[in-house]
Amino acid sequence: MLKDFDFDKKDKTLSGTKRSELGRELAALQRKLVNSDSSMLIVVDGWESSGKGHILKDLTRELDPRYFEVSAFDDALDDYAERPFLWRFARDLPGKGRIAFFDRSFYSELMNDLKVKDERLEHHLGYISFLERMLVADNTIVLKLFLHQSENTMEKRISKLKEDPYREFLITKDDEKQLKKYPKYLKHFDKILENTNFESSPWHVISSEDLKDASREAISIAISTLKSHLEQTEKKPPAPIRSGLKEKPLAKVDLKAAITEEEYEAQLEKLQEEAGQLVYEMWLKKIPCILVFEGTDAAGKGGAISRLTRLIDPRSYDVATTAAPTENESRYNYLWRFYQTFPVKGKMTIYDRSWYGRVLVERVEGFTPEHRWAAAYDEINEMEHNLVHDGLLIIKFLIVIDKEEQKRRFKDRENDPEKNHKLTDEDWRNHEKFEHYEKAMNEMIVRTDTKDAPWIIVEGTQKEYARSKVLKEFISRARAFIDSQEGNKQGK
Repeated sequence: MLKDFDFDKKDKTLSGTKRSELGRELAALQRKLVNSDSSMLIVVDGWESSGKGHILKDLTRELDPRYFEVSAFDDALDDYAERPFLWRFARDLPGKGRIAFFDRSFYSELMNDLKVKDERLEHHLGYISFLERMLVADNTIVLKLFLHQSENTMEKRISKLKEDPYREFLITKDDEKQLKKYPKYLKHFDKILENTNFESSPWHVISSEDLKDASREAISIAISTLKSHLEQTEKKPPAPIRSGLKEKPLAKVDLKAAITEEEYEAQLEKLQEEAGQLVYEMWLKKIPCILVFEGTDAAGKGGAISRLTRLIDPRSYDVATTAAPTENESRYNYLWRFYQTFPVKGKMTIYDRSWYGRVLVERVEGFTPEHRWAAAYDEINEMEHNLVHDGLLIIKFLIVIDKEEQKRRFKDRENDPEKNHKLTDEDWRNHEKFEHYEKAMNEMIVRTDTKDAPWIIVEGTQKEYARSKVLKEFISRARAFIDSQEGNKQGK
């Protein structure tokens, strides 16, 4: 895309067109976007000193500033290094009706690293592919602009900046490195662009030899891309093809599993102490951890969480209780709100319900179209794979009880003044749909039980047994993960 680029080729239809006129046309389309269920992400990337700031100013000048944000991503700061790769970018993605401009992006770190190993490059590009595909599927336009300049132009621009005492600080080591090794970076950029020139989110390479012409072209591309999207007739995409489910994992669960009260009391504190020690060890070794608790309503998720954390230093974990998304959260991709709470290295986030609501309550209650919840299985698997590759431990618990046990617990809550606040009309409505939720859980297990993040099914009829099993499984998985991380370090 870059090696044969013709810097002399220009779009003659834009010649003489005022940038302000193009800007006003883009602003008119922005007003239509504001009232739609779509959003737009515009990535402005390219060579250092290629005029990204100039292009961004012209792209945004005529827009209504209430409905767009500009995020600048420089070198990864220490805080970012403590998080999963996509965390800092996911925070700034656009909600419905909005435009987000990225000054540099999730591509920049890779673009600036000539020595990046093929394995790391391939994995990070897989991250990016996952993010862009998911955004497009959720009705977000992903527009990627790469500003290209000749070696001679880059040299002149850097020299000019050096002569300006007020702008000299803009020159970074990356500017100097790219200029010094221009041919190598040209080849490196070309490889990245070729590998990420996706059909649904292609690259647009713009010559920035003349910045006014570059602005005209950038705004024109934004106009045509946004107009095309808004003019498309809304068609309901077909749901992904899913093979029929023969397996019903929950049918094999022994819901009569139990232990004696004496066994439970004898082992509880010892297990809790060991769990606390392992969390402390993960903190020392900077291992982040995610625990997911899903299950039947009234199966005992809260009780299992409280017994697990009883002797764990409260500074080392957070509990994220997932309710229905707020009005603001609903404007974003369904995974957006969870990226906000992913743990830093050494900490643990416990999710009392999670992103699996997409394929459970949103499916059963019809809150989400079939083509979107059906696509979520692969999206979730890919997200969890990426997190594990980033060094996170993910442990997923599914606590289950049968319909009769659920009814009994609801009745107990109804008759207990200290517990009836836990019972709502919605609980009884969900009880009537028990079989639908069970079917959704079976499919969830089959489609998201992966090597990276397998499901642990917990028999929840006897609460003591369930709480004991959660503790034992946590201890087993955490210890194995810590040992595997140590083995990986020794093998390097």
